[in-house]
Amino acid sequence: MAKKNIAKLRNMSPEALQKEELGLREEIWKLRIQLTTGQLQDPQKVRRVRQDLARVLTIRREVEMQAARTSES
Repeated sequence: MAKKNIAKLRNMSPEALQKEELGLREEIWKLRIQLTTGQLQDPQKVRRVRQDLARVLTIRREVEMQAARTSES
């Protein structure tokens, strides 16, 4: 995921971020199965997808923290 996609993620709604998270988790699961059965051509793809998931989770947390800060004030 390039830096320009991070900006796109920041503009997504919380529901869309959750949907993205679920899609990435499913993709990681499928990649891990392919890795164990020897069908995966690019083992680094698992790492890249896990990093993408971490980015999505980080942005979701930032949105949650920002919402909490605005509700306190």
